[in-house]
Amino acid sequence: MIDLVATFIVFFAVIDPIGTVPVFIAVTSGHDKAAIRNIAVQATVISALILIFFVMAGEIILDAIGIPLPAFQVAGGIVLFLFALTMIFGESKPEEEVKLVRSARDTAVFPLSVPSIASPGAMLAAVMQTENEVFTLAQQLQVTTMMLAVLVVVLVLMLGASFVIRLIGNSGASIISRVMGLILASVAVESVLSGIKIYFSI
Repeated sequence: MIDLVATFIVFFAVIDPIGTVPVFIAVTSGHDKAAIRNIAVQATVISALILIFFVMAGEIILDAIGIPLPAFQVAGGIVLFLFALTMIFGESKPEEEVKLVRSARDTAVFPLSVPSIASPGAMLAAVMQTENEVFTLAQQLQVTTMMLAVLVVVLVLMLGASFVIRLIGNSGASIISRVMGLILASVAVESVLSGIKIYFSI
């Protein structure tokens, strides 16, 4: 039995549903309510398909090209750590991705699905949290369920985006994004240490 709460927190940190709200508001400005709902649903479905693909095929692809999973864990942990640092010290997710919106038209896919929801960090987490040699099929299904639960949170927040942004403001979203970055940095360090331990025990 996996720790469902910990798994949920990991995916909440890498996907950052609250940080997606300002991005969503920016990409849907000028659209009517029906179009806004359609964009929210499409972005969530596309993101779910992308992340499920990485759950199912990510490790298979690594095996096919001869990369051991511990090496991927270390590399993925380093990438996640750098990603977390940009969330903490650099421009926050809302600030960075709203800039992409100004020159983007394909709103449901870019930048909403990728890189806002199905971010590189989320893709890496999807692979590392479902390692075949560590987790049973039932446990991998539990991880996938937690990942999809976070995506449901993303959808709910996008549908209620105008209320959320009035409640916390852009500054509040930025603060929460930085806190998520700190949590993600801790997860990344754990991944690197775990990968090193497994690699040298093989």
